[in-house]
This record gives sequence, structure tokens and C-alpha cells, in this order.
Amino acid sequence: MKSSRYLTKSRFKLALDCPTKLYYTRKAEYENIADTDSFLEQLAQGGFQVEELARMEHPGGIALTGDDYDYQKLADETRKLLTQDEVTIFEPAFLINGLFIRVDILVKKGNKVRLLEVKAKSVSGERHESYLNKKGNKLQGGMDHYLYDVAFQKYVMQLCYPQWEISSFLKLVNKDASTTVDGLHQCFKVVADSNLRTGIEKKEGLIKEDLGDSILCEVNIDAEVKLILNQNPMDEALSFEEMLNLFRNHYQEDRKLFLGIGGHCKSCEFKSEPASKKKSGFHECWVEELKLPVAEIDEPKIYDVWYNPARKLLEEGKYFMKEISEEDFTVKPEAEKLSRSERQWLQIEKTVKNDNTPYFEIENLRAELASWKFPLNFIDFETTAVALPFFKGMRPYEQLAFQFSHHIVHEDGSVEHFNEYLNSGPGEYPNFDFIRALKKSLEGNYGSIFRYHNHENTIINVIYDQLRNSGESDKEELLQFIESISHNTSRNAKSWKGERDMIDLQKTVVNYYYDPVTGGSNSIKAVLPAVLQSSSYLQEKYQKPLSEIDVSSKNFEPDHIFLRMENGKAVSPYKALPPVFDNWDSDKLEEIAESIAEIADGGAALFAYQKLKYPDLAPGEREAINQALLRYCEMDTLAMVMVYEYFREVCKPNLL
Repeated sequence: MKSSRYLTKSRFKLALDCPTKLYYTRKAEYENIADTDSFLEQLAQGGFQVEELARMEHPGGIALTGDDYDYQKLADETRKLLTQDEVTIFEPAFLINGLFIRVDILVKKGNKVRLLEVKAKSVSGERHESYLNKKGNKLQGGMDHYLYDVAFQKYVMQLCYPQWEISSFLKLVNKDASTTVDGLHQCFKVVADSNLRTGIEKKEGLIKEDLGDSILCEVNIDAEVKLILNQNPMDEALSFEEMLNLFRNHYQEDRKLFLGIGGHCKSCEFKSEPASKKKSGFHECWVEELKLPVAEIDEPKIYDVWYNPARKLLEEGKYFMKEISEEDFTVKPEAEKLSRSERQWLQIEKTVKNDNTPYFEIENLRAELASWKFPLNFIDFETTAVALPFFKGMRPYEQLAFQFSHHIVHEDGSVEHFNEYLNSGPGEYPNFDFIRALKKSLEGNYGSIFRYHNHENTIINVIYDQLRNSGESDKEELLQFIESISHNTSRNAKSWKGERDMIDLQKTVVNYYYDPVTGGSNSIKAVLPAVLQSSSYLQEKYQKPLSEIDVSSKNFEPDHIFLRMENGKAVSPYKALPPVFDNWDSDKLEEIAESIAEIADGGAALFAYQKLKYPDLAPGEREAINQALLRYCEMDTLAMVMVYEYFREVCKPNLL
């Protein structure tokens, strides 16, 4: 047995996701994208800052520092600190029987110990009651992995100190609280080096009193932890202790704990591309289960179908799209548009037949386009929602709208980058100036207004609520404008639908068009390359420099070319844009931000805005970020224009 292989918190959580991953983790020969992803998720969600804020609420706490991998030394230093009758420790370490944990915050008074796990997840401090169902025999609320994490910590601590009375808490962001100070976010500056190791640089001289009223809350989870330790609802065939021993023993002995393949494999971080020199744990598992060559393993999977309709088939041992028959799949048509099941079946059929031709509900698409009123206005917003707000009076994760781009397509086909807005000053609250600028931009004509998906309408509703509670002198005028271009969401008690309610271009895509090149995705980043690949009109137009086409721009030079072809394939114009940050991939930032429920949108712009709020940012870097943001946002609305131009061309008579 290799005594140096300890089952840590991170490895325990990995095993909860998929026990087989224990075999692949921390082996240099295997691909593993999780390290970068987890860093960016923490950065996007504000986890590093929330943790530091939580520590500030425990003045006198002792931070345990040292080599993260010298487990025995960390555990020994913790033991010395715990000889004190009363002590608060940040990241104390516990090591026993091949199990190793570090606790975010531990508060000890005699034998009474409070275990606090800090997360940037939000909760209603006023309304939250429990993460248990009414019967108290199941977990609910989507917090299972966090709760199991705390249960693991308590289990290890209790082994080390059987005499302790341990109370367990999640220390979370209270979404009902409002900040009582300006610049809370700027008090905790994230700093990272090229290795993506992170830390927090606190504002010089910062003390607890500078932070105002707390926006964090402590949620007691003793009942949830007791259920996990006594009944293990995640796996009723094993007790918690049996499950833990299974994980630990296989990891210590470097043996693979293989429980089979399935839908959970889709997000496997141990999957390498064919060109990679590293091994692929994903492929090893699938080859082991199915006894197929690697090339066949890479064929399109059932779980890649849009909105994944076939979970039952996976349970039946069908994994590939080519295995689905019409008997397995029920198609339910809808009048005048593609239904969800029709799109799903289109994806399956075209993928299996290797048919890359696009599909249109052409007559319905023509009718849709004919209903639009010129000039056509395409808008895109950039927003941010952070755990620690920038301004006094704001709640955690309350949205700020700081940028928009506005393109106009005139009836003669000319394309004008009509307007843009960017509020990036370090101390400026943007939302009301943002809506004033948007009003001025859109009131120049009475044509149809387009957004892509729900984000813009959601943000408009957020600003509506903020305005209603404000003392702005022009708030009634601004409220009327918002009502004219949007519709209310369920969170808003007042009901309205504006005469210029923004048209969702993504719905047009979903209802009338499918292209296999998108892989089932309907995001603008997936749809744009597909339409560019299919459209000879767009290829001919956008392979020319700006100076030769009837398109104006506020941020690109006259010689800029938006579309390049490589080996007969259209390269997304986004690829030609320089990254907002040199060491982080913009697509990855977008993907991470969209996966976080509290944020749900943003990407590179979200990170950029956070950086711009620091007053000590060098002028040259500030200008570079501003220019990058302007180019990206302009590209977003131009991408919408390109999708419209494609639809316009295919709807012309005799083209289909």
C-alpha cells in the first residue's frame, strides 16, 4: 500500500462524480482540463473573494500556511493550535487512516467545534429552511456534493477527535442582503500568476468595520450531514463509511474502480483529443466497456443530442446516435415551426447519414421575416453579476449592465454600426446611464428590435425594478421606454408586452432552421460558423475588406476582413479577435460563466469589467481592455446581422 496516496476532499468529490476518475487523477500522462476550469469557475463566481470576506468576519483567526502537499506537517501544526481551549483556524488540516481534509474555517471553544464550509453559492437568508425533503429522508436543492463534502470533513474530524461536538455549517452569500458600503468588491483584488495559482490582495489597512453589514449567512446543515453519514442517500447499497473505504482503498492501491459508462461521461475532464500526446481516460473506459476500436468510440453519442432526450436508452445500453431507431424516438410535430422532437430527430438523422446540409421551414421563415419592420435594430448587452457588489445598496449577484452594441440593417441592405455604449469607470454605477443611452439609440427609428436569447429581456426587467425603487428624475420616462421594447418576466409583478417587444433571433433559429454544423447548439457562437459555411453570399461579402462592402464599423479598421476560409471551412470571425486577457481563452471564459447559475451569461466581458473597476489599473491596460470589449460586443451584433442576411438570402425565390 502506498501510504502517500491520501483520499483528500478534492479526490472524494471527484469520486462522487465518477469513482473511475480516481484512477486518472494526478497522473501526468493523462489529460486533465479540470485544474484550469475550476480556477476560472472560482474566479467567475467570486469564490476566492467570498472566502477572504468570510475570514474577515472572524478577526483573530489563524491561517494555516505551508506546502499544500506536506500533509503530515500541516496536520501536526493544526494539532498544536488545537491545544488551545478557544481558537479559530483558517484551513486547519486533519490526517488519519489515509484520509486528509482541510476545513475552510474552524471555530473551537472547548469541545464544541463549528465547521464552516465557505461557498460563493447564494441562498435566501430569510426564507431558506432545509436541504432535506419534507420526509427528511432525501436531499434537495442541488447542493448534494457540497453537503457530502462537509459530511466527509466531519467524518474525518470525528475520527481524529471523538470527544468533539461538531456543528456543521455552510457559509453562503445571502441574496436577501444589501451592501452598506461602496466598493466592497474592490476590497479583494484577485491576483494570479502564469501558473493560474491565485490569491487575494486585500485593500491596504482593511478591517472588519470597513465592510459594512454582512452579506454572508451561516446555514446549519447538521440534519443533512446526519442523514448522509447514517443513510448515504446517494448510494443506498453502501453505507457512507463503506463507500468512503471503497474510494480510499482503490486510490491508495492505484486500482481502477470502474462502474460503467453513461451520460455522466459527457463532461469527463480526462478526455484528450486525437492530436494530444496525453492518454485519454474517457477512451480507456469506453474501450474497456464496449470492446470497440477508439475510432468507433468517437462516433456521435446519444447524450450529444440537443436537450438530451434519450436517458432511458443509455440505461438500456445504447450509446450512439446510430443505434437509435424510429421505434426508440417519438416525434411530435408542432404547427408552423420545428418542434423540439423534430429538431432532435433531424440532428440524429443528419448525423447518422453524414448529411451536413441545412434544413429550413422555408415558408414559415419567409412569413416571419416578412413580419419584421425596417430598419432592423440588432442589440447585444454585456453585463456582470458578482458575489461581492461594486456599489452600496446592491444585493449579491445583482446585475449590472455596462455595455451595448447596436447595428442597423436598412431596407436597401446597407449595414450600419449605429451606436455603442461602454461604462467602465471605476466608481460609476452604470445601469441608469446605460438605459438612457439605449433609449436614445433605439428611439431614432420605429423598426423591429432584435436580441439573441433571453438575456437582454431579463436585464431590462432587472433595471426596471431598480428604477422603480430609485429617485431618478426621469424614471417614469425610462420605465415607459422599457415597457415599450420588452415584456415582463415572472419575477416582475406588473404585466406588460411592448409594441416593439424585442424579437428573439435565437427563437427564429430554433423554430425554422437546423444545421448539422452547429452540433445541436443554438448559441450565436455555434450558429455563426454554420451560416458562414453554408452561404456563398456571406462568403463573397465578408471575405472582402470593410472598405469594399456596405458595412460601417466603429472599432475595426477599413482593411479588416471578417471572414477567412481555411481548407474550405469558414473560420469564425471571433477567432480573429485578440483575447481580452492574454493568458485566458475567451471561449473557455464564456463557457465557464454560462455554467454558473448565479451568473448565467457574460464570459470574458464579466472578467474584464471586474478588472476595470480597480482604480489602480494602468491606463494602457485599461485602454486595451476597453478596446477589446468594444470589438467583441460589435462582433456580437454583427454576427446577428450575418444570421439575418443568410435567412434573407435563402428566403428569396428559387434559392431553395
